[in-house]
Amino acid sequence: MTKRQALGQHFLRDQGIARAIVDLVAPTPNDRVLEIGPGEGALTADLGRRAGSVTALEVDTALAVRLRGRALPGVEIIVADARTWDYAALTRPPGGRVLVVGNLPYSVGKPILEALVTARTAIDEMALMLQLEVAERLAAPPGNKVYGALSVLTQIYCDVRLAFRVPPAAFRPPPKVDSAVVHLRVLSAPRVPLRDERRFATIVRASFAHRRKMLANSLAGSLGRPLDATRAALVAAGVDPQRRAETLSMAEFAALADAL
Repeated sequence: MTKRQALGQHFLRDQGIARAIVDLVAPTPNDRVLEIGPGEGALTADLGRRAGSVTALEVDTALAVRLRGRALPGVEIIVADARTWDYAALTRPPGGRVLVVGNLPYSVGKPILEALVTARTAIDEMALMLQLEVAERLAAPPGNKVYGALSVLTQIYCDVRLAFRVPPAAFRPPPKVDSAVVHLRVLSAPRVPLRDERRFATIVRASFAHRRKMLANSLAGSLGRPLDATRAALVAAGVDPQRRAETLSMAEFAALADAL
């Protein structure tokens, strides 16, 4: 079994969908593109034709060797694990953008996404293929049943939209679940002012740690705080302690992080 098979990757074979993914970020000769998981190169040649330069991260050495053998102009193939690659080291070309495009393996899509958001100051836009369930969580608004920590901690830094769904038949071999492509534009500053970004992330994760509990109970249990003090902090932030985390806006989470 190859590393790629172990990660549960499926090769995109539908060229219409491949073009649609590239069109989302519309690379120009001024732009630098980082491609994650090129596989058999469904996106790579088109990216190379349109962008100033392309760096493609491929975890499977045999696939990387095959892609290098195609000698695609403007494309550099690197054998690397996208979960641990240093995205913050990306540099913008003069007058251009840094774009990230990729078909993320289902089993490691979330950690790769989190690494990309952490390195957001080095990135302008992303077009990422994910499992549909993860894509829906990313783009979910407050009050949606799948709105959660991943939604908040991505949307606080990026405009996120689910661009289109991708059926299993678009891949070889076909996966057992549907996929979707999300388009992310990195914001110049957090969507709402944050006094302490780490504290904000801690509060958001703690709020969703026990989704079925009322917010006061979930936070008190997750943070190891007295329940009465947690209720008082929620009231001070203007948040009803009996609400559940999925009903809170980003501004309310920010106020709560300050109050706690």
